[in-house]
Amino acid sequence: MAVTLPTVAEELLSEMAAAVRESARIPDEHLLSLKFIFGASAIPALDLVDRQSITLISSPSGRHVYQVLGSAGKTYTCLASCHYCPCPAFAFSVLRKNDSLLCKHLLAVYLSQIMGTCQQLSVSDNQLTEILLTEEEQEHKGQLSSAGKSIV
Repeated sequence: MAVTLPTVAEELLSEMAAAVRESARIPDEHLLSLKFIFGASAIPALDLVDRQSITLISSPSGRHVYQVLGSAGKTYTCLASCHYCPCPAFAFSVLRKNDSLLCKHLLAVYLSQIMGTCQQLSVSDNQLTEILLTEEEQEHKGQLSSAGKSIV
């Protein structure tokens, strides 16, 4: 079962993709809708796309992830298939407070797909596994560090 965004968001992204295929640009009304639907994530996500900060990493087995170089220089490994990003904004605004649909990193992934600006990198299956394990270890260390701070 695929995880989907709310229908209005899916439709907007679909319309944006059609507009880019047709005229190689995103109409202003779509950009306004993007800001309305995705709120504060929209402008920073467009900035990440403009800076070509998104890389699709794929392996021979067909597995793939996206890495987004965030505005502060940290790289986030995003799973677009289930709308997941390990960044603090996703954990807080999307999962905890439920006041955003996506963080800027995930939105940038979807926008870079639409605009065809996503960089591509092919790696071995072992390399992709290492990327995912490294991300998991970093998340775990961050959780332990946060837990230690709250105990002190």
